[in-house]
Amino acid sequence: MRIFVLLFSLLTFLQAARISEVANVVGVRDNQIIGYSLVVGLKKTGDGTTSKFTLQSIANMLKAMNIDMNPVDIKSKNVAAVVVTARFAPFARQGDSLDVTVSSIGDAKSLEGGTLLMTPLKGVDGKIYALAQGPISIGGKNEKGAGAESHPTVGLVYGGGLVEREINQDMIHMHNATLSLKSSNFNNAVAIQNVINAKYHSSIATAIDPRTINLELPANKTMVEFLAEVQNLDINYAQEQKIIINERTGTIVAGVDVEVQPVVVTQGDMTVKILSQNTVSKPAGSVSMDKSLVIGLNENEVYTEKGTTTVANIARSLQKLGATPKEMISIFQAMKSAGAISVDLEVI
Repeated sequence: MRIFVLLFSLLTFLQAARISEVANVVGVRDNQIIGYSLVVGLKKTGDGTTSKFTLQSIANMLKAMNIDMNPVDIKSKNVAAVVVTARFAPFARQGDSLDVTVSSIGDAKSLEGGTLLMTPLKGVDGKIYALAQGPISIGGKNEKGAGAESHPTVGLVYGGGLVEREINQDMIHMHNATLSLKSSNFNNAVAIQNVINAKYHSSIATAIDPRTINLELPANKTMVEFLAEVQNLDINYAQEQKIIINERTGTIVAGVDVEVQPVVVTQGDMTVKILSQNTVSKPAGSVSMDKSLVIGLNENEVYTEKGTTTVANIARSLQKLGATPKEMISIFQAMKSAGAISVDLEVI
């Protein structure tokens, strides 16, 4: 497995950002809707006779069309039972179209070439908010003509859903709104509060916790106009430092200046020594990688100077020593446990 090291500036510093980039308006969000239906027109790639619910669904559909059929007599493999899901956008109106995702729940081999039958899509309240129907797309073709998607039993019906019921959000009569930060941070909550109050020369914004800011509608503004202006305001956004490690792919994301304190870590036949001296004593057989790094090729050791030792330096050095993703992850986790790395370390 190859090791990918991405070095980004994730240190805690102030950077310009719009409020819309770091906070959401509470209540203005997508909603999930779901339904169950059948896909027809498959070329013998549908559900087999072991999917009893599919046979029962076919029989129920035929019965609704005045055709009485016993499920045990149905042998077709051109039909598949599916779950249909979609995201219902805020302020969607009757007649608006939306894309729907179709996923097989039986033993169908592929949904390619199939057509989704009319599907009521319901919310958590059990009410129907949209209807979906149409031909299914599962992506392009590869050189052999097979579906290029890794999951041919999942497809999309582009624009196949139509909104039938609206979710009422009466913003014109609203006098208060709430902003919710995408991540909790006391400094950012106060920064948003201060920027909004400075803009309108009034205490209309109040940060009630590190994630929530209450807003009062100023005079001579509609709520839509007010929120449009608020979301477009710039703030000095404090971004926290963090090290992110993807254990499956071996990807490491870290700030270029995340410092590592003196520590010694041994992993297998590899040793990482971060020393406190101002200059590095080069062991025999070592090679200088840069002004702050020395790699002991004979002993698989990394020597660095205090004050210039960073996660970025160590990651590059370990790569050149041929460290595997598992070894690198273990080393950084050990450094974090020993207190040599003070920032948060997240393994995904």
